[in-house]
Amino acid sequence: MLIGEVAQRSGISARMLRHYDRIGLVSPTERTTGGYREYSENDLRRLFHVEGLRSLGMSLAQIADAIEDREFDPAIMVADVIERTQEHITQAQELVQRLEEVQATAPKTWNDVFRTIGLIRGLESASPSRRQQLALKVAEADQRDVPILVEAMLRENTEDAAGALQWAIARGGGDDAVPVLAHAMQSDESDRRRRAFDALVKINTLAAQQVIMKSANHEDPRIRTRAIITRAQHGKRGSIPALVGLISTGQDDVEAADALTELAMRDGQIDQVVAALAAELRASEPAARRRLVAALTDLPIDATKDTMLGLLNDDDRATALTARFILDARTKDDSV
Repeated sequence: MLIGEVAQRSGISARMLRHYDRIGLVSPTERTTGGYREYSENDLRRLFHVEGLRSLGMSLAQIADAIEDREFDPAIMVADVIERTQEHITQAQELVQRLEEVQATAPKTWNDVFRTIGLIRGLESASPSRRQQLALKVAEADQRDVPILVEAMLRENTEDAAGALQWAIARGGGDDAVPVLAHAMQSDESDRRRRAFDALVKINTLAAQQVIMKSANHEDPRIRTRAIITRAQHGKRGSIPALVGLISTGQDDVEAADALTELAMRDGQIDQVVAALAAELRASEPAARRRLVAALTDLPIDATKDTMLGLLNDDDRATALTARFILDARTKDDSV
């Protein structure tokens, strides 16, 4: 079969066939009666072998090595192709993301495009201090920069730069960033969802607070804990049992105890708080009882005295001593 017919039937251009011949990858080995070079069955078999390997993304040099090496391991070749293909996919995804970020800023001129690209590249700097400085510099940024700042903050791997970006988002974006951050809180990556939550805390608008308070049942214990405390700070119903539970389990127990005291004093729920703590004390292990009795410290002594007296003979010595210390200190304060 002559080169023209091979090109027509295979879909491989004559130019490419001549290139294969020139580099010795696939060369016609037979000749017609007229002296023209002709592809044999073995040549065609080799040609389609080459094209099959090319379709996997192999270079012509790699293909030549694979065909000539009798000990060539195809598994190694496939693994290498997979790795390089994944790298190409990652690069393409990064390019799409960058273009989408530019598009999200609704650029009107080329200057807008170049400014956005400069911001993106700066926030992708290998230097954490450079990223932090840039975040501080754009704290008064245009609201159109918010999607870029949010994405940079979510992928940031240093606390200082992440904090600077969260501050910039809160100052420059505010509520515009809330929907994106709320979505990021459902991420499979714990660092990503926690950074999103911390940014919402810094924004601290009504919209941000609503997202936070809706996270009291979040699967991430850190987010769930902070959401419970935030709900209590806003006087949401059902906060007392949740706060007592945090104290009992030792999850942010100091902050939970402070929020419980504030709730009791501010909303006139002292009796309900003391009753909840007393009930949990009766059902808890020694380590939890020590935290629970400490949570009674700042509540009015007339409301907690009976509970304290009942703990003076507690089986756990540390709990009994804590109760004695609080009683003595509060009695002394009242006598002054």
